Amino acid sequence: MDFVFTPASLVNIIFITIGIGIVGLCMLQILASVHIRKAVRVYFIIFFSTILLYITAHLAREIMNGLPGQGVRVGLYIVTFVEMLFAGAMSELLCLLILTVAKQGKSINGPSLGLHILLLIHIVLLIVSWPLSLIYYFDADNLYVRGPAYMVSNIFPLLTLIFDAYLLVRYRKNIARSVLIAFWIYIVAPVIAIAIQSFTNGVQLIIFATIICSFIMYSVVIYRQTSVYEKQKMDSSRIETELTMASSIQSDMLPTIYPAFPERSEFDIYAGMHPAKEVGGDFYNFFLVDNDHLCMMIADVSGKGVPAALFMMASMIIFANNAMVGKSPAQILTDSNKMICASNREGMFVTVWIGILDIKTGKMIASNAGHEFPVVCGPDGKFEYVKDKHGLVIGGFDTATYEDYTIDLKPGSKLYVYTDGVTEATRGDDELYGFDRLKEALNKNSSLSPKEMCDQISIDINNFVAGAEQFDDITMLALEYKG
Repeated sequence: MDFVFTPASLVNIIFITIGIGIVGLCMLQILASVHIRKAVRVYFIIFFSTILLYITAHLAREIMNGLPGQGVRVGLYIVTFVEMLFAGAMSELLCLLILTVAKQGKSINGPSLGLHILLLIHIVLLIVSWPLSLIYYFDADNLYVRGPAYMVSNIFPLLTLIFDAYLLVRYRKNIARSVLIAFWIYIVAPVIAIAIQSFTNGVQLIIFATIICSFIMYSVVIYRQTSVYEKQKMDSSRIETELTMASSIQSDMLPTIYPAFPERSEFDIYAGMHPAKEVGGDFYNFFLVDNDHLCMMIADVSGKGVPAALFMMASMIIFANNAMVGKSPAQILTDSNKMICASNREGMFVTVWIGILDIKTGKMIASNAGHEFPVVCGPDGKFEYVKDKHGLVIGGFDTATYEDYTIDLKPGSKLYVYTDGVTEATRGDDELYGFDRLKEALNKNSSLSPKEMCDQISIDINNFVAGAEQFDDITMLALEYKG
């Protein structure tokens, strides 16, 4: 027979062609957008690919329907099967999207498994009914005819629609209003289209309704994604600016101008800090208490980032204020500990080493609150650890007391103090830099100035970790006593 397109077929082909164009534009936008979350991007690529296959199969059936030939007949059966298969897949994908949005990060493995099983049953029914012509068949003129069990093909889509409606009612408070409306449109509009098309003599409004509703849903979700992205971008920019300012403020609190005391020939001092994040919890400080005494301190606050930096700045001021009135290192630690414990609701603590050098004699009084052992080099150029007695960390107990001890520095002696970020620098195989490597590196560079020595230790640490991520602040202070 000579096939002639009916008005309904022409309308369907136009609808489907427009739909393919809309889906294609959506796919291009998805692929071109850089701010869509990966999970959302992948979902909509799969979703629109499914729609594309569904409507393309339907378009092929509309074009081939009624054309003569056995090859056409086989093709009609195949594209119709594909159309019904992907109609079910579309229904499942919508359920998965609603579940993902409604659950807000919670597991959806249970419901997903149930949906997969139902889809598998849907596919099996389509396969079983094919040779029996229960759901659909093509007559002698290759015209599409619904089978006696046609409604079986609609069971899975119908069940998913009911499940979607249940989810939207149950989780309506978890879903943004605009997204909720878009979901309801997607559910209700195709039902209305099916009801209307029963009076339109073959016009497949369901196809066009599905495409338009998919586009609306996609547009709403992507709009929200874009809004969230822009907000996050603004928040990130604000946080970055604030962290930069915090880092600058923290840096300004530490001595950073060298030579630190160009008018003093009796000693040379240098210190530096390399925070693991934008701001750090380590700190160092040195200053002249009077014309004959140099106070040095190095500390490591528990934790990292902004909280540690805030605690660090407050602690640094407290230590400095206690030191400037002429107290011994042990008394500085004792009094500072009481002040910090009095307002330490977060339970943070700080390890501290403090030394006060008598510039005239080279005698240094020091005290240690849970900090690393200092390393001292005599005029012979050999560094050794000073196994001093550790007191409790600052911020632990307000009744803690500390003890002074003495280090005698001769002309040519050097002192190196550091935080645990130095010895605990870790390379890719989880091996630590360690105390032995530090001592070996110090002895190799014992003839250098304090700045050169600190720079070489930093280089040695960087070579050791070989690009591995820095997990802790790295801080060091070096002093050369010239007498």
